[in-house]
Amino acid sequence: MNADQLAALAPIITITGAAIAVMLAIAIRRNFLLASGVAAGGILLSMLALGLAWPQSPAQVTLLMLLDDYALFTMALLLVTGLAVLGFCYDYFKDREGENEELILLLLTALLGATVLVASSHFAAFFLGLETLSISLFALAGYPINRARPLEAAIKYLILSGVSSAFLLMGMALIYAQSGELGFSGIGHFIANQPVMNTVVLGGVILIVAGLGFKLSLVPFHLWTPDVYEGAPAPITAFIATVSKGAVFILLLRFFISTDSYGYNPLLSVFSVIAMLSILGGNVLALLQTNVKRMLAYSSIAHMGYLLVAFIAGGSIAPGLVIEAVTFYIVAYFITTTGAFGVVSVLSTPQTEAGDIGFYRGLFWRRPLLAGTFTLMLLSLAGIPVTAGFIGKFYIFTSGADGRLWGLLAAVIAGSGLGLYYYIKIVVVMSMNEEATVRKAEESSGARISSATLAVLSLLLIWFGLFPDHLVSIIQSVSNTVR
Repeated sequence: MNADQLAALAPIITITGAAIAVMLAIAIRRNFLLASGVAAGGILLSMLALGLAWPQSPAQVTLLMLLDDYALFTMALLLVTGLAVLGFCYDYFKDREGENEELILLLLTALLGATVLVASSHFAAFFLGLETLSISLFALAGYPINRARPLEAAIKYLILSGVSSAFLLMGMALIYAQSGELGFSGIGHFIANQPVMNTVVLGGVILIVAGLGFKLSLVPFHLWTPDVYEGAPAPITAFIATVSKGAVFILLLRFFISTDSYGYNPLLSVFSVIAMLSILGGNVLALLQTNVKRMLAYSSIAHMGYLLVAFIAGGSIAPGLVIEAVTFYIVAYFITTTGAFGVVSVLSTPQTEAGDIGFYRGLFWRRPLLAGTFTLMLLSLAGIPVTAGFIGKFYIFTSGADGRLWGLLAAVIAGSGLGLYYYIKIVVVMSMNEEATVRKAEESSGARISSATLAVLSLLLIWFGLFPDHLVSIIQSVSNTVR
């Protein structure tokens, strides 16, 4: 490995070093503020290290990872989101009993796995990154360890994560047995040289899609999602919904483009069914929920379905347009989902998780700024104009129309209408007279880092909704490097 390759790996090396530094800090002195500060410094240094890696792009580091402009851009997105979640974690756990410093360490290792995923160009890096992320996540979901709900969420995620990993390994084995290749580019060359569709490779790709379907909580692989979202602490739920799902979806997109799997039309038909079921099923089930975290869980299933519409359009339109649509939607989804769960985190106390919708009754009268922020996030998730979510939804429609996916676009329209209903339902509950509240829960105070993070997310949400041109131009420039 030469100096240029080491420079390209600088962000990943830095986040690894940050995890080690936090581990040593915990060993020297148990202090949650110290561990959080070291982790925040490590994430910031890793973001600065992107500046060292960018001039080397694209850099193929061994056969395992390709550090191109798109990988570095998505790494930056993951790191920024990880930093926001870290801020929510500090305010959420600082007043809770127990020794919670290891949570910060696990957050960094999960972030490390996600950054490896988005740069993977080989099944080995793919699997190692995914397992590093997944193993960290089930431990994170189990915090705090003295409560039944988080432990239940961790056990469910552990079992189903193991099942999905088995699907992935079997799919990789089938592809390797037929092609003799583990690298994405080698698999792509094998597929391109086949005169007819290779059924063994197709079966392997289907198994990989099924395994990733668990990670993305797509229907019918979604059953773990509401229970894990409800049981896990609110900041960890934000991390699972954004960093985990975003990294996996980016990996799926890179895999399909690199291996030219878009040529398998039956596979795209399967994706179309999954997308339609995810959009309609996620939104219909969200309508039935009275718990905000479960409602957002089913909402996230629907949003993964929306992303699949743009992804499927890659069978008919240029890959660069697909990457542009998917990436902008992911950016908007990261901002809104992180902000929504951030509000839940701020409202939660050591005694009570702010999940039940009755907890939000009269919030506009008690905490108008927080209620306004939550409303903004919900409207963006619904795709209302003047928000980044609207631009993202516009990209989904454009991609679907260019790909002539009329049935899926009809599902998107129906799903968006259903989604608007239950998002507005929460807004209506927040605007109700506070006197109607049966019990005014004690709300956490002093969450300054979380409040500042929510303010920044709100500004970004409006800025990208009104002036998306700069972000779009960046995404267009980095999307051309994917191969």
